[in-house]
Amino acid sequence: MNRDLPPLNALRAFEATARLNSVSQAAEQLHVTHGAVSRQLKVLEEHLGVSLFVKDGRGIKLTDAGVRLRDASFEAFERLRDVCGELTQSSVDAPFVLGCSGSLLARWFIPRLGRLNADLPDLRLHLSAGEGDLDPRRPGLDALLLFAEPPWPADMQVYELASERIGPVMSPHFAHYQALRQAPAQALLDEALLHTTSRPQAWPNWAQHHGIDAGALKYGQGFEHLYYLLEAAVAGLGVAIAPQPLVAEDVRAGRLVAPWGFSQTPAQLALWLPKRAADGRARQLAQWLKAELARQPV
Repeated sequence: MNRDLPPLNALRAFEATARLNSVSQAAEQLHVTHGAVSRQLKVLEEHLGVSLFVKDGRGIKLTDAGVRLRDASFEAFERLRDVCGELTQSSVDAPFVLGCSGSLLARWFIPRLGRLNADLPDLRLHLSAGEGDLDPRRPGLDALLLFAEPPWPADMQVYELASERIGPVMSPHFAHYQALRQAPAQALLDEALLHTTSRPQAWPNWAQHHGIDAGALKYGQGFEHLYYLLEAAVAGLGVAIAPQPLVAEDVRAGRLVAPWGFSQTPAQLALWLPKRAADGRARQLAQWLKAELARQPV
């Protein structure tokens, strides 16, 4: 006894035809031609080895075999419709979980949450903080916002939002502020620079961009995360280096100063999500983020 299912397109054509009692109406509902439905019905009858319809005047009617298959297929397709509807509604109702670093969350995202919620009230965004341990491939995370350099992973849909720009910052209360604020960038070779283990190449890359020997840089207090590094800079403990969006509010408010400006790096701030989990909400969020990043440059 052959228990293989017939082609699903053929079953779908049969179910619509039997339910509507019309090949023409089934074709209209399925958005195909009358001939396409007829061919699928023939495929199904050949696969089963029985006739499912007979002519009835100018129309058709089901055979006994057709009635049995109609009842079974209607029940199966109706159940599929119910479950798919439930899943779709569940997906719409579920929050969109976005992962990002704690520093990006605290210094850039949280101050803008009110505006995001007002602009995208249906998004239901949930934020998950982490440092290097977030991966949108894992269950529980829909997308990831991070600074990274191309090329992008082949299994990721990546929305590029803005080029990364980094630069040294310090507080006006830093002991060496007056000596440094109008000095050339080379003067930083005499400073014990604040740094973070999460971005070890930030200072060397910046130095290289400015024609400074990265090997001559001196490092002072180190911090595990960028957030702590910037808090130390605001507290006047030294010169730190940071992406522009994360210190823009501090620079505008005068809590930090960026005497040497910000230099573009090869990295991008980008929104990542797995290609297999394409979500229209991600595109909507990416458009909002891109516009927000362009709103208030330093």
